Amino acid sequence: MSIIQEFKEFAVKGNMIDLAVGVIIGGAFGKIVDSLVKDIIMPLISVITGGGVDFTQKYIVLGANPNNLQSLDALQKAGVNVLTYGNFLTILINFLILAWVVFLMVKLINRMRRKEEEAPAATPEDIQLLREIRDELKQRPQA
Repeated sequence: MSIIQEFKEFAVKGNMIDLAVGVIIGGAFGKIVDSLVKDIIMPLISVITGGGVDFTQKYIVLGANPNNLQSLDALQKAGVNVLTYGNFLTILINFLILAWVVFLMVKLINRMRRKEEEAPAATPEDIQLLREIRDELKQRPQA
């Protein structure tokens, strides 16, 4: 078997198509969840906390600050050694909120799936017919 033939079989397999669809849907789903967190949840948290949850400007100067610079941008441009822990905190909080939203969405989807699985499936017509024949035969007198 040639390598081209093997690649063709690999690329056309159902798993490859499923993976491609999953990646595309995952990308779109990621944008939806990102928008939900950024546009809906974060503004609500900002209202609840009385301000922003943006800590990106929080930092600690680790080295000498000869010009007594006060802004993070100025410190970084001047090459002063700065520990910018605020950006990490903001990204961590955003991640935790995003993970919580995804968890809740997956939980909701799993609940809907369980309801579908719990619903009794309709008996196929041929099985129903066989049951009727069986019941009819049971009612006949034995010879």
